[in-house]
Amino acid sequence: MDLSKVHKLLIIRLSSLGDILLSTPVIRALKNNYPGIQIDFLCKRGYRDVIINNPYVTNIFIFEKKGEKRKKLIENLLREEYDLIADLQNNFRSRTVCLKLPSAKIRFRKKNLLKFLLVKFKINRLKDAPQMPERYAGIFDNLLLDDKGLDLITENKSLLDTDEKYVGIAPGSRHFTKMWPKQNYIELGKLLNSEGYKVVVLGGRNDIDTCCDVSANVSMGLNFCNSNNILQTVADMKKCKAVICNDSGLMHAACAAGVPVLAFFGSTVKEFGFFPYKNKSKVLENEGLQCRPCTHIGRENCPLGHFKCMLELTPQSAFQELNHLLNN
Repeated sequence: MDLSKVHKLLIIRLSSLGDILLSTPVIRALKNNYPGIQIDFLCKRGYRDVIINNPYVTNIFIFEKKGEKRKKLIENLLREEYDLIADLQNNFRSRTVCLKLPSAKIRFRKKNLLKFLLVKFKINRLKDAPQMPERYAGIFDNLLLDDKGLDLITENKSLLDTDEKYVGIAPGSRHFTKMWPKQNYIELGKLLNSEGYKVVVLGGRNDIDTCCDVSANVSMGLNFCNSNNILQTVADMKKCKAVICNDSGLMHAACAAGVPVLAFFGSTVKEFGFFPYKNKSKVLENEGLQCRPCTHIGRENCPLGHFKCMLELTPQSAFQELNHLLNN
């Protein structure tokens, strides 16, 4: 569809944190290339804050699963009379919304078959696949992204002292096979202490126990884990010299904060499109393992029982890579 003829656009990306952040370069490019376009966004309530301060988005609608709230949502969307709907989620829930709206629609292609071939048979047809923002942009005709990174704007103030040398550690992830072991984070924290850094532990509601254990076992570790207040977490990240994390939503949040990122990738690989985007970063991964990737989203256990993808990434090597990242 000719975007110059689109006056009102609805983007659907219901979840999750990283996926929504990776859509922000597309939102920016659309608005910068077509200033007259109104861009609205539909997401789940828990991710509203990711978009709330985005200057390129006019209205944010909250996805409702069913009942009167769903009916009211559809009525509000119908009232907008969109010229185009861009479904970046492309699942059952997003399609149920699209079916209720008469607007023209375009959808993100997930390449599930290619991911299946890579995970199950190690047939890699995704070797040259672009990162996710470029893939999102690809559903629009001739939309080119700029050289900037992800957008997440916060007006929150951090309680961290700007005169200190802070390094953020975000040890959590939704899936076990995407988490560098907690004890390794603790050992890395002690190495950081020895070089005069103060460790700030970051996370959300599901990371509380892990964050408490890490901060309690690192000298003067500050536990800034919260109840999924992403705007506060990003404000705290901005005070850090770097953020060390897993392949997680907070990795993308740190990229949006413009902070150097050191990330551990275990069961997942860059071909899936979720490496740090246009930000100073270093990814640590065990590239010699033939069993990687064993999943494209994460697993609750290592299918072979050895978990070498994470266990063979040592705190000492991570510390060396962090120093290289910060000094170059």
